[in-house]
Amino acid sequence: MTTLIRKGEGEPLRDAMRRRGLTQASLAARTREVDKRGRGVSLGTVVKVTGRGRWAVDVCRQRTAELIVAALGEPLEHHFAMPTITTDTVERCKDDGDSDPR
Repeated sequence: MTTLIRKGEGEPLRDAMRRRGLTQASLAARTREVDKRGRGVSLGTVVKVTGRGRWAVDVCRQRTAELIVAALGEPLEHHFAMPTITTDTVERCKDDGDSDPR
């Protein structure tokens, strides 16, 4: 499962919401409208991804990010970045260069 990282601690998302006059609840509702499955993103998840402070999160699933930006009508890359490295792509090696037998 691919996770994306929100840019600027979510400020670009909040700016886009303000420009469109959207609350977190109305953004969640719009994600249901753009979702072919009709499920969208829950209000709780929208609050975490677009919020700030203690309850905010900097990462989310790619599908979540795609639905949020589709509801905002903005490009994904304006609001989210791909992680630069994951454990799926890093080979585990010892310091001496030999493969780790794990």
